[in-house]
Amino acid sequence: MSADSILAVDNLRAHFHTPRGVVQAIDGVTLNIREGMALGLVGESGCGKSVFARTVMGLLPSYARIDPSSRIDFLGSNLLTLPVKERRALCGPELAMIFQDPMTSLNPVMKIGDQITEGIIYHLGAPKAQARERALELLIEVGIPQADQRLEQYPHQLSGGMRQRVAIAIALACEPKLLIADEPTTALDVTVQAGILDLLQREQRARSMTMILITHDLGVVAGRCDEVAVMYAGKIVEQADTKTQFANTRMPYTQALLDSIPRLDQPPHQRLNSIGGRPPQLIEPPPGCRFAPRCAYSEDRCTSEEPTLRDGTHRFACWHPLGHEAGP
Repeated sequence: MSADSILAVDNLRAHFHTPRGVVQAIDGVTLNIREGMALGLVGESGCGKSVFARTVMGLLPSYARIDPSSRIDFLGSNLLTLPVKERRALCGPELAMIFQDPMTSLNPVMKIGDQITEGIIYHLGAPKAQARERALELLIEVGIPQADQRLEQYPHQLSGGMRQRVAIAIALACEPKLLIADEPTTALDVTVQAGILDLLQREQRARSMTMILITHDLGVVAGRCDEVAVMYAGKIVEQADTKTQFANTRMPYTQALLDSIPRLDQPPHQRLNSIGGRPPQLIEPPPGCRFAPRCAYSEDRCTSEEPTLRDGTHRFACWHPLGHEAGP
């Protein structure tokens, strides 16, 4: 773990035992996240992004298993070996997460004010009156109108966008050092999505907070994240700073994601680009490069020998990277 890192993930492997077999949801993920940066974690649905987030937060179900060789170092401690009580104490003041659907992450029978103050009182030991004052400040900060009235309302009385803003307020209540936002705009309409993403970016920069923004849309991370890591079938297949990732893509899968972004200059009624085929079953992933069955550049080596993630400031796992001749 380097001196400026806040989170260092080394060889993370998480799998699930199911009646059909063992699902290798996370297979050898290694990531180093610097303090104060925003990392975009991108990939198609089912590639392991949310499992990665829940592993960091300690929220995997009981039937999940993590390889003993895996490490998740956060602020100098391996989260995977911490006692349960110590790890739970980190969630709130040090680690926080925003989930995809606020309607399921918020408690439907608790008032908004009580849900925000709960963590402030428990983790920070604040008196109830002070915690309520802080809750009001947070609702105003995240852009909720008539904030004093919203404290007395229940989640079902708010719109989807307002519920997600409440979820953000709860996540920020104890001033966490690392915030994980897992597809925070999935359940919202397009006009509301931009406002939520802008809010997250503004809060991350104002607090110098580290953030992992999980999304299936590369267009979301452009201009909002310092670095982008691309996941496919449980593995990191490319990682670079955002400018390099967009201007100098190496992995064909990343390029396919970029090509799938709708563009304003496209002729009307033109069919949108899509990635052919389907992601592999992680019970029996294909040999070699897992993207090879869907890749236009695939050759014999790609289907028999798995590429390793190359070290450096621009990491990628591909035998035939775009813009380069085949590697050794």
